[in-house]
Amino acid sequence: MPREAQVTILYGPYESCGVVDFRTFRLQGLQAALEADGHTWIQEQCLDWNSVELIVKGESVFKCNITHLDFGGDGKLDPICKDAVRAVRNAY
Repeated sequence: MPREAQVTILYGPYESCGVVDFRTFRLQGLQAALEADGHTWIQEQCLDWNSVELIVKGESVFKCNITHLDFGGDGKLDPICKDAVRAVRNAY
């Protein structure tokens, strides 16, 4: 996939401190890693608990548990963010 892909980030709610809600704090590193690689992204909520899915041109290219992503940060040290960016690069 050439750089500058449009990536849709589908994310579901997860439990934190006994409250289940849609939160984007754990997506910050993933978003920064995608931007650093030249991609743009949009976020969409989904009803699947604890899930993150990356969609490129209508095709799912990466899935993970949102609680496995590092909280905040730039994604440079998070191995899951590196795998996600690699999956977006290898799409198609």
